[in-house]
Amino acid sequence: MQKTTCNNRSAVLPWLAIAAFLGLWQLGAGYYTPEQLPGPAKVLLGLRELVDTGVLWEHIQVSLTRFAISYSLALITAIPLGLILGWHTYSLQALGPVIQILRPISPIAWFPLAVLWFGVGNAPAIFIIFLSAFFPVLLSTISAVRKVDPVYLKVARNFGISRTMMFTRVVIPAAFPYIMIGLHIAIGVAWIHLVAGEMLGAQSGLGYLIVDSRNFLRTDWIIGGMLIVGIMGLLINTVIGWAERRINRKWGVS
Repeated sequence: MQKTTCNNRSAVLPWLAIAAFLGLWQLGAGYYTPEQLPGPAKVLLGLRELVDTGVLWEHIQVSLTRFAISYSLALITAIPLGLILGWHTYSLQALGPVIQILRPISPIAWFPLAVLWFGVGNAPAIFIIFLSAFFPVLLSTISAVRKVDPVYLKVARNFGISRTMMFTRVVIPAAFPYIMIGLHIAIGVAWIHLVAGEMLGAQSGLGYLIVDSRNFLRTDWIIGGMLIVGIMGLLINTVIGWAERRINRKWGVS
């Protein structure tokens, strides 16, 4: 009975928080003109207008495509590199200073070079999103490998397995939960910079929609685009969490 009550409470609390947020939003909108801060109903009508014209779906599709390409490139480069650097101490000692120099540089600081190197359009946006996801994944992977419990390695050595098998059968599964932390962080950072990257000379995408709506003084479209960015980020994070649980079950990780 107590468990059922807790489950019901967990289901209701998010909706109460959303209702409170909408109420505060509507209250704040009363102090401004609709051009400055439209209320929830006006934003919903603006989103419906974008949906009816098909514009919103086009921008969402473009943004998701850019994100998928950039994030995939970050994973297939950062995870193998992080595994190698975490496993081979001398490699980390050699490349560590370079990584620590580049890591603190904001992806936004790369905007001028991205335009010079790739022009305008998809390429600079993909480059910015890739950079924002690369370093969180790389550093979390390095840290995950180096924090593998030494007992696991000692037991593996006692069984006489090869170094390669130890790496693939022991180190990677043990490091996986911590690697996933970096993947979750990278999703948030990359999705944030997706909007910034699409403001960099792109002619489509949710970031472009927000900037273009400002030019037409359509504040309802601006806020609607911001809400869509947040909702899409939540959905992407949920999908990654689902994939993580599937892999954990496969490897017997609770």
